[in-house]
Amino acid sequence: MNAESRTAPWGIFLLRAALGVMFLAHGFTKLFVFTLPGTAQFFASVGFPGWIAYPATFAEIGGGLFLILGILPRWVAAALAIQLFFASTVHFGNGWSFTNPHGGWEYPIFLTVTALAVALLGDGALTLVKSRLPKR
Repeated sequence: MNAESRTAPWGIFLLRAALGVMFLAHGFTKLFVFTLPGTAQFFASVGFPGWIAYPATFAEIGGGLFLILGILPRWVAAALAIQLFFASTVHFGNGWSFTNPHGGWEYPIFLTVTALAVALLGDGALTLVKSRLPKR
């Protein structure tokens, strides 16, 4: 076994855990800072149905916990990548840089790609419930 095969699961774990922390931070911000009604109002102001704020917030909190704990991480990351992509669409007209007014699209797209990478790379180390993929 070479060094790369021994350390790769830990690299995936670090990527997965960092992504999970980011989701927790964003979900808790929606819940406790903006509040669910405030988040719903914002969603409606950018063209999404307001009610989407509720499942989106709980997907971020639950998904973040699942990623950190290693519960079906590949499946969770794949599902959250879809949510991240739709969240990114709000920023497409703002340009590249997140320092632009209303934020650019580079950060949410980077997170989308990060979630896709976790989904493609595997569960990583310290996984409680492994993601079972269909056999070919």
